[in-house]
Amino acid sequence: MDRLTFPALDPLAGLIGWIETQLDEALTVERIAAQAGLSPYHFSRLFTARMGRSVMAYVRARRLLRAARRLCDEPGLRLVDLAFDCGFESQEAFTRAFKRVFGVSPGRFRAGFALIPFEGDCPMTLGSALAVPVVLLPGLTRLDAFSIAGPTRRFDDASRSEIPQLWSALMRALPFDGQSPSWTTYGAVWGVDREEGSFDYMAGVGVKPGSALPRGFVEKRIPAASYAVFRITLDGSAVHPQIKAAMAAIWGELIPAAGFRVADSPDFERYDDRFEPMRAGAVIDFHVPVDA
Repeated sequence: MDRLTFPALDPLAGLIGWIETQLDEALTVERIAAQAGLSPYHFSRLFTARMGRSVMAYVRARRLLRAARRLCDEPGLRLVDLAFDCGFESQEAFTRAFKRVFGVSPGRFRAGFALIPFEGDCPMTLGSALAVPVVLLPGLTRLDAFSIAGPTRRFDDASRSEIPQLWSALMRALPFDGQSPSWTTYGAVWGVDREEGSFDYMAGVGVKPGSALPRGFVEKRIPAASYAVFRITLDGSAVHPQIKAAMAAIWGELIPAAGFRVADSPDFERYDDRFEPMRAGAVIDFHVPVDA
C-alpha cells in the first residue's frame, strides 16, 4: 500500500502567483488547470478543497480586490471602464459583484472606505496544510447499484460550510422504516459545476428502493461502479479541516499519480456503523468511481 501524507508535491505551488499575473487575460478553469498540469475536473476539486472556494470565484475576487485598489489610486478612473477591465459586461453587474464582496458600492468605497480588512478574504497565500494520512487501498472495489436517502441540498462556495446541518437532520430522523439494517452512512457528491464550484450533496443512509422516507428526505440511486478507495485516518480533532486537507491530497496528488480516469458517477464518503468522529484512529473511506 502506498501512503501519502499531505503535503508532498503541491500542484498549487506557484499557481496563485501565476493567476495574479493573468488577471487581465481570459481565464477559464481549463486554462488554469492546464497550467497546474491537471485535468479540469481534478483541478477544480483540488482548488476548492484547498482554498475554500472555486477557482473562478477566486479569480473574480482577486479582480475585484485589484479594482478596489485602483479606485483608491486612480481618482479619475470611470467606473464603466473599470467594470470592463475586470471582465464584467456592464457597470451594473460590476457594482453588484463589488458590493457583495466589500459591502458598499464602488462610489462609496472610493469616498474613503478602508481596503485593508478585505485582503484576508481572498489571500494569495495557500496557508499551512494539515498533515492528514491518506492511503490508497490496493486494487479497485466493485459495488453493485444501491440506494441511499437523506436530506439533500445544492451547495456552492458561500454555503458549503452548512453541510453539517444535513448530517444533523439525518441523525435526528434515524432509524426509520425502510432503512437498511446497517447504520453505515454516506456523504455523496454529484452534479459538480467546475466553473462555479457548486454541487449536490446528500447526507444519507442505505435504504430499500422505493421506501417511504422521512419528511424532507430524497432517494438517490448510486449506480454499479468500480471505485478507487482512499482511507482517511483522523487524529481526534475537528473533522472538517482534516477532510478538507485529505480531499486536496486525493484530488491533487493520489488520483493523478495513480492515472485513474474518474467516471461520471457520484463519489461518496463512507462511514461505517462504528464511526466515532472524535476518536483518534477513526477512518473514513472515500470512494471515487473510476473506469476499470
